[in-house]
This record gives sequence, structure tokens and C-alpha cells, in this order.
Amino acid sequence: MRHLLRLLIAAMLIGGVGLATARAQTGTPMVSPNDWKTYVDRFVDPSGRVIDDANGGISHSEGQGYGMLLAFLAGDRAGFERIWSFTRTELLIRDDGLAAWRWDPKRTPHVTDINAASDGDILIAYALARAGRAWNEPAYLAFARRIASAVGKVTVRNVGGKLLLMPGATGFSAADRPDGPVINPSYWIFEAFPLFAQIAPDTDWIGLSRSGLAMLAATQLGPARLQPDWVSLARGAAPADGFPAVFGYNSLRIVLYLLRAGIKDTGSLETFNRNWIVRNGGVPGIVDIKSGQTLTRLTEPGYRMLGAILACALNSTAIPQDLRTFEPTLYYPSTLYLLSMAMVVERYPKCL
Repeated sequence: MRHLLRLLIAAMLIGGVGLATARAQTGTPMVSPNDWKTYVDRFVDPSGRVIDDANGGISHSEGQGYGMLLAFLAGDRAGFERIWSFTRTELLIRDDGLAAWRWDPKRTPHVTDINAASDGDILIAYALARAGRAWNEPAYLAFARRIASAVGKVTVRNVGGKLLLMPGATGFSAADRPDGPVINPSYWIFEAFPLFAQIAPDTDWIGLSRSGLAMLAATQLGPARLQPDWVSLARGAAPADGFPAVFGYNSLRIVLYLLRAGIKDTGSLETFNRNWIVRNGGVPGIVDIKSGQTLTRLTEPGYRMLGAILACALNSTAIPQDLRTFEPTLYYPSTLYLLSMAMVVERYPKCL
């Protein structure tokens, strides 16, 4: 049964890439051009730098990757190239093919942390691969292969027979810290891995997808059975030292990543719905792992949209009217909103 489930999951992942690419090739945007323009006016400067306005105005590889993916989903080739140009010239400065993760406009030099963040690199490579295929741009595909190969070589590790995605190039292994290896379950961007399996086959990306699903099950901790943002695997699964022991701003993306990849039958989604959304009156929040109590209710539209897409996928519940219009707040929830709405347009139009 487990073998059949794994095959089913792999098939769904690969099918999701095919559907999305086919729609992109028809020229039908999955992100409204008007919504995308609003986003660009608010969060993307003319150089192509995506601005995290809740974090001191810095930029990071995650934001650049999100911006490139949204530009692709909106069909904005010029905007995609601007964001990619900044990413290529300002962040792809490491000698291993990965991006430096943090860029600060107030500091000189602007790169203030040269370490890589694997989720940012995955997003950048995935956006390049999607755009390269849909728009017939060989240069984008070549960079996508190069970055995906580097992600596999540098950050995918076999630890005790398990494939793990390390959050960075350094700093998270057992050799780097006493409670290592440390992972971040939200860094598994499942929709990207089947495409990477095609363009960078030296890494077992489908195996990494399976390990990610296994990690989601193994890291359901505390009374609410939710994943900490940062997890130590040194002795089983436990909140990592030096990080808040919360289901927080990182982990809340897991719902979005599962649904965008077409993965519904993992058991995790029902747990998220019951212990994260319904338990909190329909509003997501930051949850303390030890007590299971909600520390902060997240009422911004981009966060509430995560509960709405979960209800849509599980119960065919219509997206509430007040969430059908894009009203940007801060960079991160606004990004989650557009990625969520694109997923609804693509996979669940009946919820609109």
C-alpha cells in the first residue's frame, strides 16, 4: 500500500507540472495582470529587487524566487527578466552555483550573509525552468539546470538512509551544531521536484519528495500536532535549539506547497484544518508547539487565504467574497495570497 501511495504521489506531482505548463503555454495568466501590477508597484523596485518591507527593506533569494514565479504566472516576460537580472548579478555570487540569501540596501557590500537558503534557490531554479519551457528561452533552462544541480549537490544529503534537504549550504548538519541535522519542513517545495527530476536527474528528486512527506508526518509535535519551523533530528524530532518552538511564519507555507503540488491525501491537511484553522475559529495563527496554544492570530488577507484554500481543497468551500480582491499588506502575506489565488484559478476554479 505504501508503495502504491508513493507512486500516486509521484504521478500527481508530475501531472501538476504538466497542467501548469500547458496553461502557461496557452497564454492564460494564472495571476491577474492587474494584481501583479499592484504587487510590482508595491514590492518590486525598477532594478528588479523584491523588497521585504517587514524586514527592514532587505531582499533575499526567497523573495527573488517568489517574484520570478509570480511574474511567470502573470505572463510578464519583461518583469521576469528584470527580477532575474537582479538575482543573477547581485545574488548568484557564490562559487558553488547557489545564491547568497541576504541583500541589504543599507549596507556595503550589500550581501550581508553569503550562505545559501535552499528554498530560495529552489524557487529561482523552478521559476527559470517554468519560464524557459513555456517561453522557449534556452538560457533560462540552462541556468535552471545549473542551479537545480547545485541544490542537489550541496544541500540534499543522505543522513542515515534518509534524503534530507538542508536549509543552507552550511550551518545545519550534525558537524555544524550539536543538535544537527536541523531541517525546516517548509523548505520542501514539492511542485518543483518533478521538473527538477527532468532537468537535473543526478539527484533523486522524487525520493526527496517522499522524504519530505515522511518528515511532515514525523515532525507533527505537541498537542496540536503541528511542525516547528526548525526541527532537530539528532534524537528523533524536536524543536531545534536557538529558534522559537512555534508553528510559525515558515511552517504556515506547508499547506500552500502541498496544495500547489496537487498533494491532498497525506493526512497532514486534515490535521492542519482541524488543529490550526478550525480550532482557531477559522483564522490561522502562530502556534506554540509545547502547549498547542495560539500565540498570534493572523488576520491579514494573505494568511486567511491559506485557510480558505484548505477549505476549498478539502470541502469545495467557496473562497469568501472578501478574499477575492487583492489588497496588498506586507510583502510576505501578499506573496502568499497571489500564489494561493493562482492555485485556485489553476486547480479549483469551482471555488470562485
